[in-house]
Amino acid sequence: MIDPVTLAGIGGTQATGLAAPAATKPEEASGIGGFGEVLAATSRHMLTDLASAENLSMQALQGKGETREVVDAVMSAERSLQIAIAIRDKIVTAYLEVSRMQI
Repeated sequence: MIDPVTLAGIGGTQATGLAAPAATKPEEASGIGGFGEVLAATSRHMLTDLASAENLSMQALQGKGETREVVDAVMSAERSLQIAIAIRDKIVTAYLEVSRMQI
């Protein structure tokens, strides 16, 4: 699945030959929300992946789930968690850089 953020980064509507509608804000032109909305969507996706992996793991322990599905779900949850950690690290680094700026 292609992430909407990736599509916006490579031109989105311009890749199909259509002109982007005139917008007053950059997030309106790209078709995605603001920074907070993107973070919220990412965290919701991560929580969904973690819950799915947990549910499939519990089903497998009870003998009701397939091992392959559990492995796929756990790997997806791990990938989501690593992305969340990387985003958090970038936010902390940016905050520290801003706090070091002289006024």
